[in-house]
Amino acid sequence: MDHPWHIDELDLAAYLDRVGLPEREPDRESLDELHEAHVRAFTFDNIDVLLRQHQGVELAAVQAKFVGRGRGGYCFEHATLFAAVLERLGYDVQRHLGRVGAATEAPRTHCVVEISLDGERLLADPGFGMSLMRPISLEDGAEDDHRGWRHQVRRADPGEVGPGWELHRLRESGWELMHTTDELPVHPVDVLMGHHFTSTYPSTHFLHGLMLARHGVDRHTTVTHETVTIRRPGQPTEHRDLREGELEELLHELGVPLSADEEVRLLDVVAGLRPRLADPRAARTPPHPG
Repeated sequence: MDHPWHIDELDLAAYLDRVGLPEREPDRESLDELHEAHVRAFTFDNIDVLLRQHQGVELAAVQAKFVGRGRGGYCFEHATLFAAVLERLGYDVQRHLGRVGAATEAPRTHCVVEISLDGERLLADPGFGMSLMRPISLEDGAEDDHRGWRHQVRRADPGEVGPGWELHRLRESGWELMHTTDELPVHPVDVLMGHHFTSTYPSTHFLHGLMLARHGVDRHTTVTHETVTIRRPGQPTEHRDLREGELEELLHELGVPLSADEEVRLLDVVAGLRPRLADPRAARTPPHPG
C-alpha cells in the first residue's frame, strides 16, 4: 500500500547533499543537526505565491523546488519535505497544524512536525518565518537556548484548541507567542486545504506582501516589500525601511536562486504592492510569518 504522504518519492541522497549532511542513524544529535541544516539551507518565503506560479505542496513539487533548485517556501512545504526526510531516515513522526495569532480567531494555516524519540516528544518547526534552530521538547515549560535563540513550550488552553501546545520565543519585551499547535490528526488533504487558503484567499497576507527570511551565521534577516529586520541573539532588533533598489541586492545576499525572469517579475510585483495594501480587505488577515 502506498504511503499517504508518498515519502517513497523522496530522493533522500539528493536532499542530504543539498543540506550538506551524510545519512545517519536516528538519534537526538543527528536530529538537531539535520533540523538546523534544513533551516539554514532553505529560505522561508512566499515568492511563488506572489508570482502566481506555486506548484502546490505535494512532496514531488516541493522536492523539485527545494532539492532540485535550492529554493525555499513556507510552512506547508518545509514540513512536508522535512517530515518525509525524517520518516525515510527511520524517525517516528506526526504532522500537526497550528494557528498563528489568537487561537480562537486564526485559521489552521501553520504546519509543524512532531518526533517521538527515545520516549520523548519533540516539536520540529523548520518552516516558520523565524524558525526554531533545533527541535524542542513537547513538555509544559520546556525551554531551549540554542546559541542565544531562546524558545519555550507551554500547554495550550484546552478550551481554545483542545489538547495542544504554544511555542514562544524570547524578545526584548519578553516571551512572545509564535503559534499554537493542536494534536488533531492531519491528512494530506488538510495540508492541501491549508495551502489553498493561505495562497488564494483574497485577504491572505501572502497575496499582499513579500515575506522573505533566512537564518545566517550570526543573524536572522527578514525582508518584506517595505522593511528589513535583522535580529542577533542578545542584541536589540534592527528594523528599518527597505531602501529603493535594495531588494535586488538582498535577493542575492540571502541566496535566493531565482531565474532572471522570476527576479524581474518579482521586482515588478513588489513595486506595486504598496498601492494594493490600501485595499481594506488586506487588513482583515494579520501577517502570517509561518
